[in-house]
Amino acid sequence: MRPIFIVMNIRKVITAFSILFSVMVLAQQDSFNINLTSDSLVAEQDSVMSSNVETVSENSLTKKRDKKNDIWSHLKYDIVTMGGGFGNAFTRPLSWEKKDYLRLGATVATVGIIYLADEDISRTFIRNREDVPNVFKKFGWYFGSPQINYSITGAVYVTGLLANNEKLRRTGVLMITAASATGAIQQISKSATGRSRPGAGLGKHFFKPFGGDASYRSFPSGHTVLSVTTSYALSKQFENPWIKGGILAVGSIVPISRLLEGAHWFSDVALSAIMSVAIVEGIDKFMKRKEKYEEDKKYNQEQHLKNKITWNINAGPFGVGVVGQF
Repeated sequence: MRPIFIVMNIRKVITAFSILFSVMVLAQQDSFNINLTSDSLVAEQDSVMSSNVETVSENSLTKKRDKKNDIWSHLKYDIVTMGGGFGNAFTRPLSWEKKDYLRLGATVATVGIIYLADEDISRTFIRNREDVPNVFKKFGWYFGSPQINYSITGAVYVTGLLANNEKLRRTGVLMITAASATGAIQQISKSATGRSRPGAGLGKHFFKPFGGDASYRSFPSGHTVLSVTTSYALSKQFENPWIKGGILAVGSIVPISRLLEGAHWFSDVALSAIMSVAIVEGIDKFMKRKEKYEEDKKYNQEQHLKNKITWNINAGPFGVGVVGQF
C-alpha cells in the first residue's frame, strides 16, 4: 500500500505542476500579442508591486522601532511618575488641611480604643486558629510577602507597558508606588517602635526600640501593609461594587491570618490598613492633580463640568422642574 500511496502523491504533484506550467505557457503565448506599450505597462505594474512590497516591509520595521521607542519612553515617564508619587507620600502632611487633621485625630482615637482591647482580641484569634483551614493561613502568608506582592504589581505594570494599555500602566504605577512607600514606612516604624509580638508573651505594652530581634517588630504589620495597599489600589480601578468587595475580601485574608498566628496585635493591623488606604489615596490624587495620564485629564474635566453646573428649581402652573445650567 505504501508504494501506491507514494505514486499517487507523485502523480498529484506532477498534475499540479503540469497545470501551473500550462497556465504559464498560455500567459506567455498571450504576451506575444501585446504591443510594446502594454509591455511597458506590465513592467511598471511589476515595479509598483515590488515597491509596495518594499514599502510594507519598511513600514513593519518602522512600526517595530516605534513600538520599542514607545515602550522605552513610557517606561521612563512611568519611573518619573513613581518617583513623584513616592515623594508625595512623605511630603503630603506638609500641605494637610483642617479635614486631614480631623481624620488623623479620628484615626488615633479609633486605634487607641482598639489598643485597650488588644490582648483580649489576640487571645480570641489564637485560641481559634486550629479551627481555620491551613490553606487560609498559608495564603495570608504568601500573598502579603514582598516577593509575591511585587510579582503581582510588576505583572500588572509590565502587561500594560507591553500591551500599550495606559489604564493598566497607571494601575501598575499606583500599585508599585504605594507598595514601595508603605513598605519603607513600615520598615522604619518596625525598628523605631520595637513593639513585642503577641507570641512573645511580653504583653501589649512592651516596646524595645531598635531591638533588632524579630520578636520586637510587631508594629506595623508588613504583610497587612502590602496586601491592603495592593488590593485597595486594584479595587479602585473597578466601578462594580461586587468586584470591589471581592478584591478587598481577598486582601483582608492576610491581616486576619496574621492575627491567627499571633504575629501582630489588632491595633497593629488596623493602623497598617488605615495607613495603606491613606497612602494609596494620596498617590492617586497626586496623579490626578498632575494629570499624569489621560484618565486623570478626563477625571478633572468631568469634575470641572460638575462644579460648573448650577441647579435651579422652576415652579409653574403644571408642576415643578429642576434645570441644570452650565
